[in-house]
Amino acid sequence: MALTPTDIHNKAFSTKFRGYDEDEVNEFLEQVMKDYENVLKKNEELQQVISINEAKIAHFNTIEGTLQKSILIAQEAAEDVRRNAMQESKLIVKESEKNADRIVNDALARARKIALEVEDLKKQSKVFRSRFKMMVEAQLDLIKMDDWDQLLKYELDTTSVESAADEES
Repeated sequence: MALTPTDIHNKAFSTKFRGYDEDEVNEFLEQVMKDYENVLKKNEELQQVISINEAKIAHFNTIEGTLQKSILIAQEAAEDVRRNAMQESKLIVKESEKNADRIVNDALARARKIALEVEDLKKQSKVFRSRFKMMVEAQLDLIKMDDWDQLLKYELDTTSVESAADEES
């Protein structure tokens, strides 16, 4: 068991003939006691500092563990986000390709429909042209007929028409 300052202070030595000077020994023991007290206080202070530092180390170790877990979680989350973004981009590309195919197919269908309509309009214009040509030729034949000349030569007796107009007035 370790000595205490009180043990040192209360220590009594037996006296013998030609022994040490009692006052000198007491002064020395008094000095040893004070120094020993100081060493014990310093040791206690250092033990407290060690306890505080151990508590801080434990706290920092806890923080370090938490940070490591947080970093792992953040890395996993980043990987999930990257993976989801890749999947979403693939879906967007597939959907865009489908839309592009649909748009191209719609455009081709419209182009075919327009081409058919153009062909139909060409046929209709040929029919219209031939009918119009026949009508114009028929009208031209009418104009060329001799009946027009006879109409121009025909004279109407206007006196009877004028007298009828006077009677009505």
